[in-house]
Amino acid sequence: MEDIRKIMVVSRMSEDSHRAIHYGVSLARKLGAELMVIHTIHNPFSVEGWNLPIPSLVEEYEKILKKTKDELDSIIRVETKKGMQVKEIIRKGDPTKEVLKAIKEENIDLLVMSAHEEGHLEHFLFGRSNEEITRKMPCSIMLVRMQPGPAH
Repeated sequence: MEDIRKIMVVSRMSEDSHRAIHYGVSLARKLGAELMVIHTIHNPFSVEGWNLPIPSLVEEYEKILKKTKDELDSIIRVETKKGMQVKEIIRKGDPTKEVLKAIKEENIDLLVMSAHEEGHLEHFLFGRSNEEITRKMPCSIMLVRMQPGPAH
């Protein structure tokens, strides 16, 4: 694994992203690699350029994004204080396209992301990207299981 110099973690701005970020930090530290965290912002209330405001849902979505972004920023601040440099990349648009574009632009060697299948709410809020990203991956990928499985 000596050829892994740049690691990118996909953040969904969700609770599950915390574990993936911790894996990314741990790997980057052990390998002496650069670490980047990409946040993709997908507007679930827009359909092909049409903005469909649903005030209560929009407000709730904004609160969820702010809370999880603050939590992820806190994780990154802690790691930065420990000497780990973390580059944050924020992209707006289709999550799959933006992640794949960032991988190519940054010459990423390893992508780290949560392995769980997105539920209906996540599909709506963040788009369906896990499956699409893994099929089009131009680099190696590490899928982080969110729930520990049974011991074998």
